[in-house]
Amino acid sequence: MKSTQQITSAMKMVAASKLRRAQNAILKLRPYANKMNEILKNLNSSLENGDDSPYSQMREPRKVLLVVIASNRGMCGAFNSNIIKLTNTLINEKYAALSHSGNLELICIGRKASDFYKKKNIKVIAVLDQLFDSLTFDNVAPVAEQLMKYFTTKEYDRIELVYNQFKNAAVQRLINEQYLPIAQAEPTAMVKTNGKADYIFEPGKKEIVEQLIPKSLRIQLYKALLDSFASEQGARMTAMHQATDNASELLKSLTIAYNNARQTAITNEILEIVSGANALKKN
Repeated sequence: MKSTQQITSAMKMVAASKLRRAQNAILKLRPYANKMNEILKNLNSSLENGDDSPYSQMREPRKVLLVVIASNRGMCGAFNSNIIKLTNTLINEKYAALSHSGNLELICIGRKASDFYKKKNIKVIAVLDQLFDSLTFDNVAPVAEQLMKYFTTKEYDRIELVYNQFKNAAVQRLINEQYLPIAQAEPTAMVKTNGKADYIFEPGKKEIVEQLIPKSLRIQLYKALLDSFASEQGARMTAMHQATDNASELLKSLTIAYNNARQTAITNEILEIVSGANALKKN
């Protein structure tokens, strides 16, 4: 039990160190990513129709792709099981008909998710566990570009992300968000009054659609992965902290039980010696 306590304490310290770096990364990126996403939605709502951008075309979801983001390692509490539960809910409830017809497919990022769904009757078209070995924007960008290609070539009508969003070291929020097609922003008071948002496009609508939207989509996927990685470290640090505390409590109870047993054994030996000495005196 002492060895277990040392291991969990060491894992807690390692997770805390990784969490600090991951937390700094996501907190720096999140304001920029959120603003980019806001601009993207506002831009999408101002376009004349879906033909202005291949990433905004709303189609009947006849074939759906879920990008499931978990972790490569365990020992992080309910982090991975919650992701799997949410994904199963989407498969069995929201997209039950598509799942039964074989038109629901997965991309798994994280060994815990890929190992689970490889054993299920769900087609996994790609396993990208290696992304967490070196989580950089340059490594994530090609994945985002492939997702955009899947949508623009109409291979999939909808692409959704399933991941844990980092809130703090002890709290992670399960997120299921639509990645493609791009959702429209909630109408503001001006839009509700006039019926349409009016924007001045500089250098032009075509250039913005061709450059800004793909860039924003790459950032959104990178943010989701950073959120998941920070959440994983927070969940692992919390789980190892609780495991260390539980080991300490169990160690105390085992020490008391050990001392009681030891004292009982010593008392029995003393009684046997005294009884033997008394028997010799009587003889």
